[in-house]
Amino acid sequence: MARFRRLKNYDITVDKQKAYTHNRLQILIHNHSNRLVGAIIDIGNSPRNSKGKNKTTVSNPQNEGLRFIDDSASNSVPDLFDSPRKTALRRNLKSWYRKKRRELPWRDTSEPYRIWISEIMLQQTTVAAVIPYYHRFFERLPDLVDLATADEDAVLQLWEGLGYYSRARNLHKAAKLLIDEFDGEFPRDVATLQKLPGIGRYTAGAIASFAFGVRAPIVEANTLRLYSRLLAYRDDPKSTAGQRLLWQFAEDILPKTDVGDFNHALMDLGATVCRPSEPDCPECPLVRVCRTAELGLQAEIPLAKQKPQITDLTEVCFAIRHGDEYLLRRRQAGEWWTGLWDFPRLSLTAEEVATLGIGSGQRNPKRSKSKMLPGLELIPSAVNDRLKQEVSTLTGVEIHTGELLEVLKHGVTRYRIRLLCFKADYAQGTIRSDAELEWVHPDAFSEFALTKTARQLANRLTPDRTETQ
Repeated sequence: MARFRRLKNYDITVDKQKAYTHNRLQILIHNHSNRLVGAIIDIGNSPRNSKGKNKTTVSNPQNEGLRFIDDSASNSVPDLFDSPRKTALRRNLKSWYRKKRRELPWRDTSEPYRIWISEIMLQQTTVAAVIPYYHRFFERLPDLVDLATADEDAVLQLWEGLGYYSRARNLHKAAKLLIDEFDGEFPRDVATLQKLPGIGRYTAGAIASFAFGVRAPIVEANTLRLYSRLLAYRDDPKSTAGQRLLWQFAEDILPKTDVGDFNHALMDLGATVCRPSEPDCPECPLVRVCRTAELGLQAEIPLAKQKPQITDLTEVCFAIRHGDEYLLRRRQAGEWWTGLWDFPRLSLTAEEVATLGIGSGQRNPKRSKSKMLPGLELIPSAVNDRLKQEVSTLTGVEIHTGELLEVLKHGVTRYRIRLLCFKADYAQGTIRSDAELEWVHPDAFSEFALTKTARQLANRLTPDRTETQ
């Protein structure tokens, strides 16, 4: 296929294979929502027009009202939904939302502080997972001043288990900035909100529309999928062109009033009806204006994102005991989980993993160490000497390594990590004064913001304690 010329608001593609073998050329016509309209252009033996050129005949099954224009005509981006479609979309969505809106704890407030916290928590995290963290956060830090004056450790501890800890650090930075430079008041415009740490275009639009009623569009995971289907957009919705199109569409359909409820309704519809797989089209209030539903392409739109190639890693951590205390280390800038506390942790090379005789790992192993890694109770000497030296360099203390306590599996971005947790006893040395290291009694583990795996191991070392969320 090749791009041939343009109609106003439409792209034409010519089937070149038929160009020299038939008097009839098949022309494929797509509008700017990437919806195939379809047309047949007759040339060759077709009647001549008044200027002596072959007359064209257009088959237009979708009744799109097509017409030719000059190739030199403006390629301005068109109205993506005509006025009747937009009116129907707003009316039907509003009616549906009155009956089907989700009751969520951050929905019954226009307080920008609470809306901001909820939106940051909801990034990369499900609603069900966020709710208990949301309540706990406001029990400890009920207003902006409380957050700005809190220690970063306290903020990280409240965030423990939600992951993506840079979100919590940015919250803390932004709170201080709001107090110092904005007199504790949230900006009402999207552009200024986006200047705060951790606030992007979507979050700024959410705060502005939910808290202040500003006519600001939103595009996040649920609405991106919904918009792509409404427009039957077949290309990558996260590409530059896709983002430009969907953000324009999101702005184009906004009502003049009640923008916050409208944006909430769009998000709810995407989350509960226009689901990633098996969307509930019969229950969708927008099915009559949805171009993907017209074409039956729900399984193909939006274009599935390419899955990242997974890299397997094997790491080791040591529960180093000295009397009744264990050694914890704060993870540093440039490391995963910056600012959180962990047991001393090291990576194994591929050769060392092979030396352990455990291969690339099993999926979803049982918690029993004997079932997880049969035959591996102690670290082989070939690996042990290197790890002991690394621990000494990292912490300043020398250790005697012990038996395998636990094997934990987790993931970070495109990495699938198997963590071998070993006992170890303090031998000699003093912890480095230039590193953040502390000897901690198990009763005090709850006072530290730990990584997820460190919390799991801490609970193993204190089995009588209830697991911390």
